[in-house]
Amino acid sequence: MKQNIIIIGAGIVGLATAYNIVRVYPNLSVLIIEKEPDVAMHQTGHNSGVIHSGIYYKPGSLKAQNCTTGYARLIEFCDQYNVKYEICGKVIVAVDENEIPMLDGIYKRGIENGLENLRIINKSELAEIEPYAAGIKAIHVPQTGIIDFTDVSLKLKEVLIENGVEFKFEEKVLNIVHTSSRVNVITNSGTFSAEKVISCAGLQSDRIAKLTEKNLELKIIPFRGEYYELKDSAKHLVKNLIYPVPDPEFPFLGVHFTRMIDGKVEAGPNAVFSFDREGYKKLSFNLKDTLDSVAFKGFLKIAKQYWKTGAGEFYRSFSKKAFVKALRKLIPEIAEDDLVPGNSGIRAQACSSDGKLLDDFYFVENSRVLHVCNAPSPAATSAFSIGESIASKLNLRNT
Repeated sequence: MKQNIIIIGAGIVGLATAYNIVRVYPNLSVLIIEKEPDVAMHQTGHNSGVIHSGIYYKPGSLKAQNCTTGYARLIEFCDQYNVKYEICGKVIVAVDENEIPMLDGIYKRGIENGLENLRIINKSELAEIEPYAAGIKAIHVPQTGIIDFTDVSLKLKEVLIENGVEFKFEEKVLNIVHTSSRVNVITNSGTFSAEKVISCAGLQSDRIAKLTEKNLELKIIPFRGEYYELKDSAKHLVKNLIYPVPDPEFPFLGVHFTRMIDGKVEAGPNAVFSFDREGYKKLSFNLKDTLDSVAFKGFLKIAKQYWKTGAGEFYRSFSKKAFVKALRKLIPEIAEDDLVPGNSGIRAQACSSDGKLLDDFYFVENSRVLHVCNAPSPAATSAFSIGESIASKLNLRNT
């Protein structure tokens, strides 16, 4: 089967990339290959459903640029196709004096990234927005919203099919082979040929990239985030979204409270190393995935650097009491009995061979293949912008 474009991966980044391609180049044939039976089966369908504002990211970074633009494109798409969302705002809360310099730094980044109507608020103003939140100072971020990214992905699938995009599900990519003029994608059931290939493979992105980039010096290190869900009797404790000031030594936002678009309220996540890239249970284990991570020299350097933080995350994973203790920093009234086990997700975090967790989106490309090698949060919010960027990179008018 010959195509102009093959996209590997039917998460929201792959889908949004296809969407941008067919909008600009409607005469091109596009095929999406996905190893799962439907779209959004991993990171897209397991995240917390937050429309991120872009406040945290280094000004000028790909995350900052794409989050801001992607936010606008996402809202446009949802408005056009009647996908439910809500712009509810959030607060980022400092609970002691030591956190105020970092809070002020986040506020400054938000201003530099173009966010409007950000407010530094005091304790009494915080109480008006989130009556049960503890804190001495906070940032109110009005742009933050909530959504179900699976709903977005299913609508994208529908729109893409209407525009002639083909899907091949349950097709696992085994190899990518260059010919003189095309690229062959070999799967478990056959060979598909295209002029250009785009890999948006998420948790498997490094493995797909290695098929064409033999000297790739990064590895996906999977981190599982586990959530609790508030019982109906405790939902009144959270109006919208309540976040802590993030730990600058750890590339995650910390345990927080999120009101979901379906009315549920989640608390979490922690961030534990996962022994299975696609294992969503505490005891999930995959020998290949585990060996792949621990044998990577960059992982050993990360483990040495973050072992104390990592140990604490594992402890909270198995101790509800410890998890609740972390949550009480934000809402002192929360009790163990208020929480029931919730969902979990796995973050595909790229790590370099020198032991650094990549802090920005990262792409690797040659003349005919482009790999999205690192696209953790806020990739879902940023997806439409990432897709625009990829479409422009490929210079498709010359294919």
